[in-house]
Amino acid sequence: MKYIDPHIHMISRVTDDYQRMAQCGCVALSEPAFWAGFDRGSAHGFHDYFCQLTEHEPRRAARYGLPHFCWLCINPKEAENLALADEVLALIPQFLEKPNVLGIGEIGLNKNTRNELRVLEKHIDLAARHNQLILVHTPHLEDKWKGTRLILDALRGDARIEPGRIIIDHVEEHTAEMVLDAGFWAGITLYPESKCTPARAVDIIETFGRERIWLNCACDWGQSDPLAVPKTALEMRRRGHAPETIDALIFENPRRFLSQCPKFSCAL
Repeated sequence: MKYIDPHIHMISRVTDDYQRMAQCGCVALSEPAFWAGFDRGSAHGFHDYFCQLTEHEPRRAARYGLPHFCWLCINPKEAENLALADEVLALIPQFLEKPNVLGIGEIGLNKNTRNELRVLEKHIDLAARHNQLILVHTPHLEDKWKGTRLILDALRGDARIEPGRIIIDHVEEHTAEMVLDAGFWAGITLYPESKCTPARAVDIIETFGRERIWLNCACDWGQSDPLAVPKTALEMRRRGHAPETIDALIFENPRRFLSQCPKFSCAL
């Protein structure tokens, strides 16, 4: 099989993971900016991080024939510091023309605070002014339903935003329908514990269909699996899903969304 992992944090992974992904059929990946496992103290740290995403990681991935793309932002976990957020937002435009930058992400909410919402709105404005795709992080566990509603309201409150150019990630059983009904794309994240298992993900697909849905592993510093997407494909095969349905979810859907950015291409 061939697949794209459209949300994976490779700076937190060893090089062996690139090799294993390529061996399992990965043909491209994209890496949203995210939390480093600790709160960064200055915009200089973010500048170096953006250089890492746009210069170093593409070279590391290329050793295994994998095109590496990325997204830029200040993560919601660090959005409480409004002064720092403004400094980081001011850095981003100089990186948007880099050949592997697809858009703004992963923006969104963490604890649904007022400061997080203000920074989210500033990211949305930045994306609209520069005609960028947007990748959105929705909160974890008990904050997810409320946070998803707040995010949808913020996006729909900006007349410049086109829902078909926005992916709302980390949807679960209780949030997928509201995202899809609003015309946005929905991402299902595959985690061993805190998000969806392969079985839960396939249940969601069987409930809501495959249109405007992608699968991703969102691997990071914590317990996570860089091969979660092909493992979920195997679960779909076990349940009798047709090869074209599997291909649509793990390859065609992410390719279709990401190709809205002319920079995106994948190794076939």
